[in-house]
Amino acid sequence: MNRLRVAFSASFLLVSLTLPTIGQTSDDSRKESFVPPMQTQSQVSKAANPTERQISGEELGDLFMARKQYHEAMEQYKMLSEQDPHNAVYLNKLGIALHQQTALGLALKCYERAVKADPRYADAENNIGTIWYQRKKYSKAIRAYQKAIKMRDDMPVLYSNLGYAYFSQGKYEDSIAAFRTALAKDPQFFERGSSRTGSILQDRSVPDRGRFYFLLAKSFAEAGNVERSVFYLRKAKEEGYAQFNEVKKDPAFAAVVKDPIVIDLLAPKPVESTQP
Repeated sequence: MNRLRVAFSASFLLVSLTLPTIGQTSDDSRKESFVPPMQTQSQVSKAANPTERQISGEELGDLFMARKQYHEAMEQYKMLSEQDPHNAVYLNKLGIALHQQTALGLALKCYERAVKADPRYADAENNIGTIWYQRKKYSKAIRAYQKAIKMRDDMPVLYSNLGYAYFSQGKYEDSIAAFRTALAKDPQFFERGSSRTGSILQDRSVPDRGRFYFLLAKSFAEAGNVERSVFYLRKAKEEGYAQFNEVKKDPAFAAVVKDPIVIDLLAPKPVESTQP
């Protein structure tokens, strides 16, 4: 899977400081369909120390995900979704755990069940789009991202994912517009990534990184962020983007071309002498 990113809150990592090592099970626990070993141990710990907060089943699944123990997370979310089959959050997280194990078909079914359980759940609709994006079904990905935006139009990650899908389909102006909207909602988004922890996926793989960096530089330039525009122009140059000199003619880069770094990037390279 190409750089699939899922962000999890650091608070989940802190929980592990009060829990025993994963994998400690008793013979009795193995007889059950699934008894999460860490929750069993935390119950013992809670009995010994009544003031210690008991970890919830969902937090346990999130902790497994933070530790990249995707099979254990899948089992935990599966148990929770069986106990509460109309809980869209559990179904979505079960889909993510399956997704991370490249079981895309099963993951898609979970996301679809999550949206059916909660027709306004943009996170799950976004994740449906990510399935189609990874399968290179960009038109389907775009439709899913657009549906997610109709559910929640305040999430920059949705516009970013839409921008990637447009880019991969060769719709570059639409891609720039989507990225520009993401930046308008959160100017630091591309440095920080998704602010929705544990429930929403991003796939930032693209077929032409040089062009992609150039378009991202243009998005930052149009947003008035010269520093980040210069940063991505340099990356476009490093990737060998063939139309790099377009920066001199594009009005969007009017302020950027005055930057000393860009002036240097645009300067012709000296011809090396072939004489001994």
